[in-house]
Amino acid sequence: MHKKNPIDFSRQMTVGEVAHRAGVPVSTVHFYESKGLIASDRSPGNQRRFDSVVLRYIAVIKVAQRAGISLEEIHEVLGRFPPGSKLTAAQWRGLSSHWRASLDERITRLTRLRDELDHCIGCGCLSLDACPLHNPQDKLGEEGPGPRILERP
Repeated sequence: MHKKNPIDFSRQMTVGEVAHRAGVPVSTVHFYESKGLIASDRSPGNQRRFDSVVLRYIAVIKVAQRAGISLEEIHEVLGRFPPGSKLTAAQWRGLSSHWRASLDERITRLTRLRDELDHCIGCGCLSLDACPLHNPQDKLGEEGPGPRILERP
């Protein structure tokens, strides 16, 4: 039977070092680990130790969150690989392209919201005197609830 080589903990980073290098609080490192987004090993003294690849994962998580991608979506994509994998350039491209359609859709919705926010969004309120869409007999209400114009495909 082949015996697994012991982990060289001297080459790994502590949670404090990861937090400092990644520019996040220690609590964020713990949170990401609790959500399964990053992984650590345990030293013989039962302390967390992280491979340097975790810095890339945290950078991707931060950028994705800044773009409005939920932690669930991030976990879904990162979960395709074993925890702590040193992903290839092709795998990273695949990871980012997974989010492209979702981001394009969000950009379209946000642009529409920005451009139409000062106008009627088809809420069906029938109470705005200056509403450019009068909505007589609540025709938009027949299409369903919510801001019908804003939520159009």
